[in-house]
Amino acid sequence: MPKSARTERDPEGRMPLGDHLRELRNRLTKGVLAIVVVTIVSAFFYKDIIDFITAPLLRSVGCHQSFGELSKASKDTHCAHITIGDLLGPFTLALKASLTAGVVLASPVWLYQLWAFVAPGLHRHEKKYAYAFVGFGVPLFLSGGFLAYHVLPITAKVMIDLTPSGVENLLSLDKLLDLVTRMVVVFGLAFEMPLLLVMLNLTGILSGKRMLGWWRAMVVGIAAFAAVATPGADPMSMLALAAPIWALFFIAVAFSLINDRRRARRADDGLSDDEASELDLTPEAVGEVESVSASSAPELPGKDHVNGYDDVT
Repeated sequence: MPKSARTERDPEGRMPLGDHLRELRNRLTKGVLAIVVVTIVSAFFYKDIIDFITAPLLRSVGCHQSFGELSKASKDTHCAHITIGDLLGPFTLALKASLTAGVVLASPVWLYQLWAFVAPGLHRHEKKYAYAFVGFGVPLFLSGGFLAYHVLPITAKVMIDLTPSGVENLLSLDKLLDLVTRMVVVFGLAFEMPLLLVMLNLTGILSGKRMLGWWRAMVVGIAAFAAVATPGADPMSMLALAAPIWALFFIAVAFSLINDRRRARRADDGLSDDEASELDLTPEAVGEVESVSASSAPELPGKDHVNGYDDVT
């Protein structure tokens, strides 16, 4: 088979199932390879990575300001000693920190591979929505992670201050790293919810009026989610998560209402690109049909025609 025939692809991205599976395997291999390479490089800097992730929390509650650095905490204030539970704890901690950094820092590569696998099968307007989702989704996720990174120390300080006198707090560094990572991911994903509602509205699945009718349930639901997601029982950390999501939800509702109004105006003016015109099936009377001109009449049989045919047969 010629090389050009092997490399030629359908313009709409269609291919046999076997080619889809091979394409998926190649994309996954490239994405996993990028994560492995970045993880190996990050292993040489795992202490700096742990220090960066846990530094704000340790400055707030730890008797050590950062990883391996002694603080000058007052004896009158409560603090927590950071510990590692077992012999394999340091190795597990280094592996976990390196793998987390590998997944995060290699995200441009594996996200591109995912997009390259999905994009050929999308229509033009679907690609436009996907670009918008990525363009707004990444900043929203980073904003949620940034908020969690700064709210968690405040929550931890409130919890540590509840410690009775004469009791010493021992915090496992492994669990502390898990807590910070989980909070960053939860806050980041929570900030994606309004964007998902907007995308559903742009695709015509959900209207802004229906979203507005959900506002009471959404306010209560977001508050309940924030209360469960935040580790502390103080209302400040709960409001720190719930208030931005409330604001983003109402922004999404306002955008959807404006988009619905714009779509209605466009429908009144004429057909959109995705709509088909209605067929006029009203029957017409025979008399209303224009008479056929003499020039367009069928040719009469001539001398070479017998009974209307070209020859006797």
